[in-house]
Amino acid sequence: MTATPTPRRRRTLLAVGSLTALALSLAACGGDELEEEGTGGSGEEGGGGSLTIGGASFTEATIMTQLYAQILEDAGYSTTIETVEGRELYEPELESGGIDIVPEYAATLAEFLNADVNGPDAGPVASSDVDATVTALRELAEPRGLTVLDAGEAVDQNAFAVTEEFAAEHDLQTLTDLGESGLPIRLAAGEDCPERPFCEPGLEETYGIDITEVDPLGVDTIQGKQAVQNGDDDMALVVTTDATLEDFGLVLLEDDKNLQLADNLLPVLNTESAGDEGVATALNRLTAELTTEDLIELNRQVDSERRKAEDVARDYLEEHGLLEN
Repeated sequence: MTATPTPRRRRTLLAVGSLTALALSLAACGGDELEEEGTGGSGEEGGGGSLTIGGASFTEATIMTQLYAQILEDAGYSTTIETVEGRELYEPELESGGIDIVPEYAATLAEFLNADVNGPDAGPVASSDVDATVTALRELAEPRGLTVLDAGEAVDQNAFAVTEEFAAEHDLQTLTDLGESGLPIRLAAGEDCPERPFCEPGLEETYGIDITEVDPLGVDTIQGKQAVQNGDDDMALVVTTDATLEDFGLVLLEDDKNLQLADNLLPVLNTESAGDEGVATALNRLTAELTTEDLIELNRQVDSERRKAEDVARDYLEEHGLLEN
């Protein structure tokens, strides 16, 4: 996930898992509903205890919570999934132990905690360097009782897409190419893009791209992609794991100067309730296997093929030899 909040990550709560959903309210959420669902397994039978996996309600997060739950069940834990609208709700629950584990994005969580600890005007601690970003995240997370496991290759960052025809016509493969072309660009993006350092200001300062106007259609929205497809806009702000770009005839321009932050996926645990070695071993195996291309394909199966996230996750774990029992 990226440092810029995306509307696709604020969808209506999704049902997760195969058993009956139980709506409940967490005290720290001020009455906001969460969906809780067991995914099977038994702490007594497996001997690993009970764990609650939390996450946001967009497609990728739903898939990741299923991957975490199923690989941990295979390791002998009983798991429950709780889905909430956003980080502002689930992060306090992770700290308190109401939620034990969350799939997270390194840079976004680092800046979320940075703002909470040092104020909204604090200088950034995340960068395009994943190792440095994870180190900064751990320094902020550990005093709050959180353990940050290693990041993997899979990354979900902001990205910029143009039509295949536009790229071919102007010989564009990178954002540097676009800046050097001198083309005026109307950009479909979030309404806060003119103020976000990784959006309009970054494109202009890092790449010299001439942004003539920002069309406030949101981040990685169907409307934004359609606007570029139809020629109303020239480029859209999307994300690197968007599985629908081909459907709109769009291609990504490479962020060759690393404007975007290292939003690699990693597990974050409540140290007291989920800090045992068995949890880390199981989740590290998954993290080491998962790639950005895998995420794109998993998202595609859920968004385009309308498959259930739990089935997509199970197939992935089986196909990659990640289930041992």
